Amino acid sequence: MTDKTKGDLLQGTLDMLVLKALQLEPMHGWGITERIEQWSQQVLQVNQGSLYPALYRLQRQGWITSSWRTTENNRRARYYELTEAGRRQLAAEQESWERLSAAVNLVMRISNT
Repeated sequence: MTDKTKGDLLQGTLDMLVLKALQLEPMHGWGITERIEQWSQQVLQVNQGSLYPALYRLQRQGWITSSWRTTENNRRARYYELTEAGRRQLAAEQESWERLSAAVNLVMRISNT
């Protein structure tokens, strides 16, 4: 994939995508990255340099919590989990995203003919 075909995350959407990934179950950072990439059919690529600052930011805001657990490979990793406040934030962000993306789609469909 060339750089132009890889999906660049819009500023602010990473937090929403992380919250969405954690909606189903607690996960460690690598799992969050894999889930977002899988759900986007490898279009969105999340690098660790962006993911961990987002996780710390979400934790400071009280939208996720974290705890040390053992992975399926028997390694210790920090697992992140959505809080009730995080669930409410995800719902608000998803509603806002749907409104914004619908508006952008309307603009982009206007023809110049």
